Amino acid sequence: MATKKNSQAWAEAKKRCRLNETDLQMAKELGMTPKSLIKNLPGSNQQWKAPVKGWIHDLYEEKFGKVLTVKSALSKEIRKKAALKSGLQQ
Repeated sequence: MATKKNSQAWAEAKKRCRLNETDLQMAKELGMTPKSLIKNLPGSNQQWKAPVKGWIHDLYEEKFGKVLTVKSALSKEIRKKAALKSGLQQ
């Protein structure tokens, strides 16, 4: 039940913050929650606030030194799944 609510929360954050899968992966690696993403949406009187997508990219680049691309994110997921699969087979 908890995973269903969690996946619904991430889907809501993806929709409201206009993020793609790579952006969500970066946010998860930074330890963010769906609630924290939605809370940081800039309001109409917060012209100074960066969009959530740009904010995630800036924080990720600051912490890890580079921003993930869709291609690198996909290859990372493929490597992770292959490692899990090979670990289960051994």
